[in-house]
Amino acid sequence: MRCLILGGAGFIGANVARSLVEQGDAVRIFDRPNVDLSNIADVSEHIEFIGGDFTNPKDLNEALSGIDVVLHLIGTTLPATSVANPVYDIETNVVGTIKLLELCCQKKTQKIIFPSSGGTIYGRPQTLPIPETHPTNPVCSYGISKLAIEKYLRLFNELYGLKYTILRIANPYGRYQNQFGQLGAVNVFLWKTITGQPIVIWGDGTIARDYFHIDDLVGAFLLAIKKPTNSHIFNIGSGKAHTLNEVISSISEITGIKPVIEYTAGRKFDIPSNYLDISRAEIELGWRPSVDLDKGLVLTWEWMKTLK
Repeated sequence: MRCLILGGAGFIGANVARSLVEQGDAVRIFDRPNVDLSNIADVSEHIEFIGGDFTNPKDLNEALSGIDVVLHLIGTTLPATSVANPVYDIETNVVGTIKLLELCCQKKTQKIIFPSSGGTIYGRPQTLPIPETHPTNPVCSYGISKLAIEKYLRLFNELYGLKYTILRIANPYGRYQNQFGQLGAVNVFLWKTITGQPIVIWGDGTIARDYFHIDDLVGAFLLAIKKPTNSHIFNIGSGKAHTLNEVISSISEITGIKPVIEYTAGRKFDIPSNYLDISRAEIELGWRPSVDLDKGLVLTWEWMKTLK
């Protein structure tokens, strides 16, 4: 299998790339020319890297040559930044992806795998856990763009036969995730705990999210690439919700360090609880999470200790 990972030098891409290399697949990564490749440094001899601009069709055309499956992991915005500049979100993510799909059809790409957002695409939950059949009413541009891309994937399948699988992922964490970023509460909290920095919590810490380890997400990608299914859309998460306070408590128990917590005013757009019904993935993909929160925290802590 010849796989192209768009955005393959990042958190999810680097982990998936390693697993594809381990199982003998040919891996090509497309990312920014000046991107940090340290996440894949020790397997770089088994990976072809092409630097380019996602919004430039000429660059994408080169990257797609001879490829069977595309993993579209490139995203130019976050939920917060998408709201600040929705035009940029649409121009770079939605329009950029449509150009990608056109090129995939021209190159006769067999399949495209797209990670959508289980955390934003449904909006405010009407029921928990959230199934794939739940109404999609995103409350930020980020979620709307993800949903638009999902619709275009379906359209290109109907019109041109381009195969696709959408993974609506919850909140992954683990090795190679940026512990200094705006996303990834688990990694950020763990790093701040072991480095003695205060953890800032919006609200009282009772906001609950579906956190799951990167190894489980990689397993879902590997199955989505190769396993034919009746459905195109799958929720991928732990199937459980953990509050921020629970995450911090587990971090404290595992590290033996009491974190410094600073609670501040809550934000109106934060949904109190969000976790996914993962039964469809269990039935059709044969996938299920195997790394619980405590085990995942230990694995992430062991990785972080190598960074200090």
